[in-house]
Amino acid sequence: MHYKCKNMHEDIVAMCLYIENIMSFDYKKADSQATVVEPMEPGQFPYEAYADYEAARHERCRRFKDAPSGVLVYRRMRVQQCFSSGCRRMDESLRWQLGALAKSMEFEADVPNFLEPWYGIGTLASAYGVDYEWLEGQAPAVSHPFQSVQEALAAPVKPVAETAIGRHTLAMIRYFMEQTGGRLPMSLADTQSPLNAACMLVDTSSFLLDCIDDPDAVRAFLGRLAELQVEFVRKQQELIGDRLVWPGHGFASSPVFSGLGQSDDNLLMMSNEMYGELAAPSLCASGAPFGGPVFHSCGNWSDKLPVITKLPGVRTVDAAFGDATDPNPNPVEPFPAALAGTGIVLNARIVGEPDRVVGIVRRLWAPGMKLIVVTYCQTPQEQDETYERIHELCHV
Repeated sequence: MHYKCKNMHEDIVAMCLYIENIMSFDYKKADSQATVVEPMEPGQFPYEAYADYEAARHERCRRFKDAPSGVLVYRRMRVQQCFSSGCRRMDESLRWQLGALAKSMEFEADVPNFLEPWYGIGTLASAYGVDYEWLEGQAPAVSHPFQSVQEALAAPVKPVAETAIGRHTLAMIRYFMEQTGGRLPMSLADTQSPLNAACMLVDTSSFLLDCIDDPDAVRAFLGRLAELQVEFVRKQQELIGDRLVWPGHGFASSPVFSGLGQSDDNLLMMSNEMYGELAAPSLCASGAPFGGPVFHSCGNWSDKLPVITKLPGVRTVDAAFGDATDPNPNPVEPFPAALAGTGIVLNARIVGEPDRVVGIVRRLWAPGMKLIVVTYCQTPQEQDETYERIHELCHV
């Protein structure tokens, strides 16, 4: 049966609900997940102390990975400057990130932080010839060069490593490795899913209409992006070597974990059936060579749990909980019901003071869960309390 005759109503409803949700977002609000740190020169960083700190925590990660159920706490040190206009200069980005890694040792956690060669989210899209636009004080952006998927399929494409964005990303990795002597853990650049990249390249309204009118072309386009994704991940992997941590970016990451973390936020505009038939195969194709797909979406994607938990080889899913974390956070209850006993890790981001975080964890935890609680406590004392209470609550 032709797709557009099958579930057009449900797909349009999903698109409208997504637009309704994002219209309420306060774009002037400061990044609630960022931490204020002092930048640090590479020569000042306490490498030996961080190596000891990291080694002890990777053993905790190893035990968690091998266990059928358990909990870890990750205090993410996200620095606002590194994820906005500050990413344009790799030397500044490195100093901010080194300051974050040094500060992170003051906060009790089970998973260490890592360096990230973050350079916007248009890396995969650059294969189609787009470059960044730099608005003052903002992260770089790309504009849609195509008005339809067929137009994109007919366009020339080249490996990401040969584009301006790709070359800069690889140069940033080399710079970080040289300046630190390769002594610190590092993730890949922020990895956007083929679906997310497609919506940067094709006018989003047109792309979503093509999902209904020309699904075969959409599958072909996303499949091509998945191939480009795998190729560029391998280029980064060659440079980072054994210091590479997985899944990367916003996930708690470790060299003992596996799977490719990908941001797949635009699934919020699709029905479960449309996503499963058109977009999910490219996410899985991108992740399969690296241990399986690892899924992230901002916002409330809980209604997609039935399709996400069935992705072949899925390792981890990331979700935001609590109003201070995301303008449209996930409800808690669907997650333990869907994930307990599956072996799929939940990377749960929760901003707030100890009572808020622990209150949400109490509702998330269930026997058979594999849970990583990502905290953003403002002081080491708050983090210590949160850490102890979470481990006491989720004692296995």
